[in-house]
This record gives sequence, structure tokens and C-alpha cells, in this order.
Amino acid sequence: MRVIAGKCRSLPLKSVPGNTTRPTTDRIKETLFNILQSDIPGALFLDLFAGSGAIGIEALSRGAAHAWFVDHDPKAIRVIKDNLQFTRLEENADVFRMNAADAASFFSVKILFDVVFLDPPYGQGLEKEIFHVFRKSGCTDSHTLFVTEASLETSFDWLQEEGYTVIKEKCYKTNKHVFAKMKKEQI
Repeated sequence: MRVIAGKCRSLPLKSVPGNTTRPTTDRIKETLFNILQSDIPGALFLDLFAGSGAIGIEALSRGAAHAWFVDHDPKAIRVIKDNLQFTRLEENADVFRMNAADAASFFSVKILFDVVFLDPPYGQGLEKEIFHVFRKSGCTDSHTLFVTEASLETSFDWLQEEGYTVIKEKCYKTNKHVFAKMKKEQI
């Protein structure tokens, strides 16, 4: 696993030991950031279920102004901090050990995120809970781009009723990215 592009290009990143995380492959990460390229420069980026921090670090390397990393696993927090230190990006980052749903309340009206990336464990239905909490949080609005990494089988039929619109869906061999924004009338 490595940083694909930007000022930290080609630097290797540590992964979280064990099988509790599912690192995004370099190829999928490259495709994702090709899609996001115009959204990243100067962005306030939130990486939920951050694992190794590879997605948020990629955003910082490509010019995001600041990234916040949230994970509940202490091993992941240590790896994120190590990766930020190794890439020398820690000045533009904050790392929090907490439940992803609690992050919306924690950030509430302190920050207005440009991009929220979430990669929750597959098959647990956490996506719906996260979107519901963020709709009411005040740290996102109709300009915030939500990107969810999920299994191909994960349905997002509920997004409309939660007040979001799917902008794009990009499917890969084993998973997909769903891009969504909050409807203006939900704010």
C-alpha cells in the first residue's frame, strides 16, 4: 500500500495488523481520486472508519487543506499516526479514536466538511445510521460530497428517504463507491 499521487507520491504506508480492516487497493484508490480530483484541493476531508488512514493521507497528498481521521480501533489509531508522521502530513491532520456515528455529534457545528469518506465494515448496515446522523449534524450540507465504499451487494435504496441524492456509483470487481449529496431542502 502506498500514496498514489501528490507531494507524498510513492511513499509506502503501514496497514493495520490483523484482519479487522480491508485496505482499499492502490488501483481502486487511484480510480477514486481520479473521480475526486476537482473536489480535493483545499478541501476539509473526513475519513471515517479510517483504518490505516490511506484515503485521508491520499487526500492530503493531493492538496486537501486538512483531514480528520476517525476510527474506534486503537491499533488503527497508532497506524494512522505513524503513517501521518512518516509522510510528514501530521500538521494538517487530526486523529480521533471514537465511533463513527459519534463523530457527527462531535464535529457538529465546529467544521463544515467538503468531503466525507466512509468505509464501514460490510454487511452491518452502518451506512444508513451514519447518513442519518450526519443529516442532522450541522457539519455537512448540500455541498458536502459523501463517498461510501461498500460491497457490491449493499443497497442504497434508502438514501432518497434519508434526504440524499446519489450522484454517481462506481462498481469494481468486488466492491463499489457510492457518491451522494444531501438534498438542499433537508438542511
